[in-house]
Amino acid sequence: MFYRTTFQDHIRVAPKLFGLPAKEAVTKQIKKKYDGFISKDLGIVVDVSNVNEIREGIIIPGDGAAYYDTTFELITFKPEMQEVVLGKIRDIADFGAFIHMGPIEGMIHVSQAMDDFVSFSKEKVLSGKDSKRTLKVGDRCRARIIAVSFKDVGNPKLGLTMRQEFLGKLEWLEEEKTSPKKSKKEEKEEPEKKEKKKKE
Repeated sequence: MFYRTTFQDHIRVAPKLFGLPAKEAVTKQIKKKYDGFISKDLGIVVDVSNVNEIREGIIIPGDGAAYYDTTFELITFKPEMQEVVLGKIRDIADFGAFIHMGPIEGMIHVSQAMDDFVSFSKEKVLSGKDSKRTLKVGDRCRARIIAVSFKDVGNPKLGLTMRQEFLGKLEWLEEEKTSPKKSKKEEKEEPEKKEKKKKE
């Protein structure tokens, strides 16, 4: 989920930026400091949305740079358990698919790609045995986050599923709208009805 978070920090402005207006120089340094910043509590910093307040700067002897006590807003993305996300398949391996969701990537294990037995081909395609559905690089999908790990803070891991209802490749969801999927009970009853008609 995307958040707008207010922060306060002492921002170092290098002497080479002294010719710029204070707000522009401070904004440049905030972006440099926080670009791609990742933490368990904050998530991933996407951008600086606003600089709210810049107090009077101080110069530390021996440094030469100015330090400004600054209040600013950051746009962050923090993945939440059970959150539904949209993304594009970036790569496919025999164990699953990697999905790009803007500021971060997640992995859909082959067992979570669809509600079917799935096989992998050398062309980097996952195929469903019964449904004949395929998943390939570039496909746009809707998935649910089922695992979040910040053990390696610089490289958080996300696990996703597309096996639940209303999840999967967007083309599959469009197909289901036009021809609703039969329930397992209906699928089971259909052969029984055919057998009954034969006997009659």
